Amino acid sequence: MVSINERRADIRKSDSISPGRGGDYLKIGFIGAGKVGVSLGMHILNCSQDETTNVIGYYDKSSSAAREAADLTKTKQYSNLMQLAEDSEMIFVTVSDDAISSVWENLKELPIEEKFVCHCSGSLTSATFSGINQYDAYGYSIHPLFAVSDKLTSYKKLKQAIFTIEGEQSNLHIVTEFIKKLGNDVVQIREEDKVRYHAAAVFGSNFVVGLADISIRMMMDCGFSYSEALRALTPLMSENMNRVLQAGSEASLTGPVERNDVQTVKKHKKALNEEERELYEVLSRHLVSIAKRKNKDKDYSEMEEIFK
Repeated sequence: MVSINERRADIRKSDSISPGRGGDYLKIGFIGAGKVGVSLGMHILNCSQDETTNVIGYYDKSSSAAREAADLTKTKQYSNLMQLAEDSEMIFVTVSDDAISSVWENLKELPIEEKFVCHCSGSLTSATFSGINQYDAYGYSIHPLFAVSDKLTSYKKLKQAIFTIEGEQSNLHIVTEFIKKLGNDVVQIREEDKVRYHAAAVFGSNFVVGLADISIRMMMDCGFSYSEALRALTPLMSENMNRVLQAGSEASLTGPVERNDVQTVKKHKKALNEEERELYEVLSRHLVSIAKRKNKDKDYSEMEEIFK
């Protein structure tokens, strides 16, 4: 039997990775068979290029969820947490954030020596696995910066995602290399930055959905049907987002704030309800700061006064 340290050496030395289908490989087990667990498992199986890496199966408190995940990934359904822990060398705890600690309380009583224990929370750190060092295991938070919305299809685009990693330092390079060999870029993040990083992701993802919904509802107030509003906004939103991603926020900014159109902004404020106006003002204050960086010769003092 090859030891885990020898397997780690294999991973470090491997120039190419493809999914293992037998023999000596890094055995990866999942606790939690929801969207994230299934998507990550499928991603590993489809994108791994290392013959020393393989997903072995899923455990979930819902046996039907574990069975579905095992069927989708053609791996094993585990009905016993102890057995999964014994069989795995890397364990992903892919449950909801508020359940990770309780899973850890059970997991730490099992044989986890020399194993990698990971969760995929965006906001929680590896410290969630409290006292993991005393169990001679290695704790990590590994977060794909990606909106996993469907367990059947999201894995197909996971290769586009950047993964952030935080955790035990001495073996961090091994986990980093494991993710890189899936074809993903990796950014190592400090424990103290994790919550701010996750909040940044909320601004770039969830808030975009919220703003789109407000825009659609306002269009509907003006007589558009829902589908008409979507069609009308699609080229505007798509072009704007593509421009931001390609050229940055300063080069992409247009509109009344950027061109210093004070009168139009005042009219906008009068046309909005209280909640819309509050959001409009908060966002516009930030747009002014972008506009000032973009147009250093323009005087935005009157515009700034509107939002004080």
